[in-house]
Amino acid sequence: MKKIVFLTGAGISAESGISTFRDSNGLWENYNVEDVASIEGWDRNPELMIQFYNARRTELEKAQPNQAHILAAELEKHFQVTVVTQNIDNLHERAGSTNIIHLHGELTKACSDRGKRCVQDIGYAPITYGTRTEDGGMMRPFIVWFGEAVPLMEDAVREVEQADIVVIVGTSLNVYPAAGLLYYAKNNAEIYVIDPKDVQPISRRVTFIKEKATVGMKQLFDKLTAEK
Repeated sequence: MKKIVFLTGAGISAESGISTFRDSNGLWENYNVEDVASIEGWDRNPELMIQFYNARRTELEKAQPNQAHILAAELEKHFQVTVVTQNIDNLHERAGSTNIIHLHGELTKACSDRGKRCVQDIGYAPITYGTRTEDGGMMRPFIVWFGEAVPLMEDAVREVEQADIVVIVGTSLNVYPAAGLLYYAKNNAEIYVIDPKDVQPISRRVTFIKEKATVGMKQLFDKLTAEK
């Protein structure tokens, strides 16, 4: 059975109503990245960070997986599939995908600010500023912020190295180290990029599907399943 690895970003969840950072009217226009997505921001103002991610969690609770998430999960009936996502939402899980690597953490989890220990599922509940964890640290979102290591990067690299097909959906490939994952793919791996916008130049042989995630995933799903 061939192995597909998806590399997904904000564009795959945008059609579910999840706010993106970089698009027009995105979150970056309302917040400075240093204030809400960096470890320095946490050190300066943890209460603001907690409020910001509580709002993201409320937004996520109302969102539903879209057809792109669902089709990625459906491909597990035909291929060995791993989803490597930069997204912190749980829409891939809710769509039915079973093998997911969250490079940047998970919005529905919390942890201690002492080295991300004491991880716990909190669902869509808010974190109360000042709540302490079992190790005495302050409870914080289980998110990988700028300035922090990406602990699951090596797992993602191993998956991409083994892939027969790599599918990039809804990511501009501008955020490192995740952006470098593509270049671990085998020389003979098929590579597809689904994005309505121009993506930065890729020095690999790539098939571009210049559509939004739901439309492009349907085209790719039909193609891959027809070839089996």
